[in-house]
Amino acid sequence: MIDGAFAMAGACTGLVVGLTGVGGGALMTPILLLFFGISPQTAVATDLWFAAITKMVAMPVHRRGEGVDWQVVRRLWLGSLPMALGVVVFVALGSKVGRLDWLTRAVGAVVLITALGLMLAPWLRSLARNRRIAQPERFKRHQPVWTVAAGALLGLLVALTSVGAGALGTVLLLVLYPLRMTPHKLVATDIAHAIPLAVIAGTGYLVAGMVDGSMLLSLLCGSVPAVLVGSLLAKRFSSRWLQVALALVLVAVAAKTLV
Repeated sequence: MIDGAFAMAGACTGLVVGLTGVGGGALMTPILLLFFGISPQTAVATDLWFAAITKMVAMPVHRRGEGVDWQVVRRLWLGSLPMALGVVVFVALGSKVGRLDWLTRAVGAVVLITALGLMLAPWLRSLARNRRIAQPERFKRHQPVWTVAAGALLGLLVALTSVGAGALGTVLLLVLYPLRMTPHKLVATDIAHAIPLAVIAGTGYLVAGMVDGSMLLSLLCGSVPAVLVGSLLAKRFSSRWLQVALALVLVAVAAKTLV
C-alpha cells in the first residue's frame, strides 16, 4: 500500500533533483531520519535505491541539448566505483557499519559540508577559473588525477551515508572544470556519474536486507512524476537561487542532526 507521507516526501525531493540535479541523498536521508524516525541503516540503504531510480528517470531528459561529458564521468567512476564496491563487500559480508552510532552524525556532517559547498560554489569556481586561466597547462595536467580522487571521495561518502553524489559532486566538478562545465552539462554529467554509483553502493545494503521495499515504492510514486516535471522545467530558468535555498535548508537539517 502506498504511504501518502512518503510519496509527498519523494515528490518534493524528486522536483528538486529534476530542477537542479542535486539534493537526492542530501534531502531524503535526513528527511527519513528526522521526520519519519527511520533507522540510519534503513534510511541510507533505501535512499541509495531511491536516488538511483529517480535519477534514471531524469537522465533521458537531461541528456538532451549539451548532454553528458562522458570523459569526466569515466574519470569520476575510476575513483568512485571501486571505493563504493569496497563498502558493498564490507556490508554484504555482514559488517555492522550501518548500525554504528555515529552514522546519523556522519550523515549530518556530510550534509553540512554539502550545504557549505553549494553556498560557496560561485566563489570556489571563480578561484578555480583564475588558476585555470593563469596556469592552463599545469591545471589541465592535474585534472585527471584530481577528478579520480574526487570520485573516490564521493564513492566513500555515498556508500556510507548516501549523501554527496549530487550536491557535493556538482561543487567538485565546478572547481575541477570551471571553464568546461556549463550549468546544464553539469547537471547531466553529475546525474550520469551518480546512477551507477548509487546502484553499486546500494547493492551491498540490499544483499544485507536493509532496504525497505514498501517505503521505497511509496517514495518513488511521488518522485518519478515530480523529477520529470522538474527536469523539463530545468532549462527555463537559472537553478542558482534554488541551490542557495536548498543549502539553507540543509544547514538547518544538519544542525538538527548534529545537535
